[in-house]
Amino acid sequence: MPEYRRILLDGAATETLRDGDELVAGDGRRVRIKDAHHLPPVMPSKVIAVHLNHRSRVDEFQIDLPDSPTYFHKPTSALNSHRGAIVRPEGCKWLNYEGEVAIVIKKTARNISPAQAGEYIAGYTVANDYGLHDFRDTDAGSMLRVKGSDTLCPLGPGLVTDWDFRGKRLRTTVNGKVVQDGSTDEMTWDMHYLVADIARTITLCPGDVLLSGTPANSRPVQPGDVVEVEVEGLGRLTNHIVTGPTAIRADVGAQPTESEEVLSTALGGDWEFRGIRPPKR
Repeated sequence: MPEYRRILLDGAATETLRDGDELVAGDGRRVRIKDAHHLPPVMPSKVIAVHLNHRSRVDEFQIDLPDSPTYFHKPTSALNSHRGAIVRPEGCKWLNYEGEVAIVIKKTARNISPAQAGEYIAGYTVANDYGLHDFRDTDAGSMLRVKGSDTLCPLGPGLVTDWDFRGKRLRTTVNGKVVQDGSTDEMTWDMHYLVADIARTITLCPGDVLLSGTPANSRPVQPGDVVEVEVEGLGRLTNHIVTGPTAIRADVGAQPTESEEVLSTALGGDWEFRGIRPPKR
């Protein structure tokens, strides 16, 4: 399956094609993957994410899914890349990973059927839909700061075409320990359904990204942690967590909170019975 990666090559954003352990630019220049400075594999005009889709995640929260999927928006300023730093702002505690598959649009899509949707998909990449749940009390409806803060949308390492999304394993590790282990077969709504659903009222443009949902066991991570999301056939997306250099400004807007809603979401819905707290660092 062809895999395309965008990298910074001699100061310029360059699309390359993977050839074994090397990336090859259109002019023939080669760079070893381990030495490459990765960029997001696509530059979308919008990133749209489904709230809940994997059955294990729904079961974890002991809730009923609606009849149709619901969505939120991540601004493109949140985009990040393979090996990029995920910034947890100073003063925030509840930054969660969410390993996912990202759908990338190939051509303009509007008012299409699920049966047609495959024709409008360029390929797929790996995503980590990080959530800063400290702001959940104020942004629970829009999820704007929860999911849209800077650096919280890493994609990569590459865009893989001709990938069949059915029956693929998805695993997230933190510091080498498996913390999420799921399959695309547990998705209530598949990739084609999600594309067709959004395209009923929102025009999808080439390069746009749809995030397809995460399995159970999204949990907080701490500065210094290394988080990897691996999807069968798509590769492994690696990021590390750092603390932002400045605290959230206190002279404007809602402040980070630590309510029951925040804790319940960050710790999987049953925190009060488990006595779990993230380690202090």
